[in-house]
Amino acid sequence: MNMHSPLESPPVRKAPVPLNGVDTPALFATIGVVAGQPELAKFQFRAQGRWMGGNHCQGTMSGFSGAGGEHSHKVTFTAEGDHPAVLCGADNGPTPVEWLLHGLACCLTAGIGNIAAARGVVLKEVTCSLEGDIDLQGILGLSDKVRNGFQAIRVNFAIKGDAPKEKLESIVRQAQARSAVFDVLANGVPVSIAVDAG
Repeated sequence: MNMHSPLESPPVRKAPVPLNGVDTPALFATIGVVAGQPELAKFQFRAQGRWMGGNHCQGTMSGFSGAGGEHSHKVTFTAEGDHPAVLCGADNGPTPVEWLLHGLACCLTAGIGNIAAARGVVLKEVTCSLEGDIDLQGILGLSDKVRNGFQAIRVNFAIKGDAPKEKLESIVRQAQARSAVFDVLANGVPVSIAVDAG
């Protein structure tokens, strides 16, 4: 047991400070509030899509609910999706599966930034490259033995910071363990589709 003499002060625990562009005090405060009020953890994110002709779809994201209320983004975000000419599109935006890779990259990278800040690690650079393998025989209806989606996804991170290699690697592994997008891709999620045709 570690006892302190009356003249010795107990070790001082540093208050978190903003780090890597992350408001670390707010991050810890949020964790504390949600731990005490789990109902505040329930969020619903929403997106709308509109067919623009051909393979082109325009998506918008403007609001979401969570933390006990409705919220709006600073602006309505729009995102274009299409197919390249080789896949019968006009190349007005990335393909939907490229957006999926982008979502995974953003989710993992955000986790790395937050976890590094929470652990007091200063990041100097984080980059990633993602590859997803797909066989179009599935979505083209040419084979019922080939799945429609990616058969494999590979993510490669390059990370530099003021911590040993092992600690930086553990930050990436923790980001993977806490990533919502990784979880959805690795474990699946129920998806229901309703149609209002008229």
